[in-house]
Amino acid sequence: MSIGLIALLDDIAGLAKAAAASLDDVAAQTARAGVKAAGVVIDDTAVTPGYVVGLSPARELPIIGRIALGSLRNKLLILLPVAIALKLLAPWAVTPLLMLGGAYLCFEGAEKVCHGLFHPAEPAGDATPRPVLDPKAFEERKVASAIKTDFILSAEIMAITLAAVPEGGILTQAIVLALVGLGITVGVYGAVALIVKADDVGLALAASASGGGLGRLSRAFGRGLVRFMPALLQVLGVVGTAAMIWVGGGIVVHGLEGYGWTMLGHAIEHAAASAAGAVPAIGPAVAWVVGAAGSGVVGLALGTVLVGLEALVLAPALAAFRRRRAAASPPAG
Repeated sequence: MSIGLIALLDDIAGLAKAAAASLDDVAAQTARAGVKAAGVVIDDTAVTPGYVVGLSPARELPIIGRIALGSLRNKLLILLPVAIALKLLAPWAVTPLLMLGGAYLCFEGAEKVCHGLFHPAEPAGDATPRPVLDPKAFEERKVASAIKTDFILSAEIMAITLAAVPEGGILTQAIVLALVGLGITVGVYGAVALIVKADDVGLALAASASGGGLGRLSRAFGRGLVRFMPALLQVLGVVGTAAMIWVGGGIVVHGLEGYGWTMLGHAIEHAAASAAGAVPAIGPAVAWVVGAAGSGVVGLALGTVLVGLEALVLAPALAAFRRRRAAASPPAG
């Protein structure tokens, strides 16, 4: 995710100094916090293109723009003030909320894995009738659904960022949160726009009537781009799911360590150190992979348990509550 947006005006340095943070410190903290949130960002990038499927190509970029603006409102106008207030008034609640968000990521990732394993896609010839919506109503529903999903992912991004910022002035923390939120939103929705419009670019290149070797090359590139994009979207979906499970598991493991439950964290660290020692030439990379895999195993196990609880306990209880409420309601008319 691009972090090139973290340049501040020099005249803010005095305020930052009063908050015990220099420009370089803010930039470094922003970069570190952005990296911490990378797993959620990958999932955000993977999920969002699905919200423009079925819409007119001419409306794709405007819709992405609307979702991006909604994402900025989520992060800067709602979640940032809430995060700062939490840090000031109830700092003890940050870790439990972060762990709750991590557990949700594990649940959502495991749910996608279970769905892929036990609910194969509908056959292409499925002719089940679907209601036809007014195009404007369909677009509004898509945008609202995307912004709602973004709110959940943005809350986790801001929580991860807040936890990654060391103790310091409130101004520093607010600046870092704002910069991470802005940078991630621009990066995610810029990438989504490129992904969504890449097939249109490919079609235009494939239909080019230019002659000569350059024309043939551009047409071949366009055809390749059109064929490549569906595979890229599938890969993004898999990577996004894996990132959710890995990041969620890591958040839960680190949160447990903060409460004295260090066994899981120590086991993962020991495995990573042992693997790195076995191949010292690429030790750091191996340690990262093994550590991420360990967090992923924890995340998948936790997520699978939560999926089972939701299916066997929460969903039936909610259905029974709705039936009782419907039975108690007076008949209409």
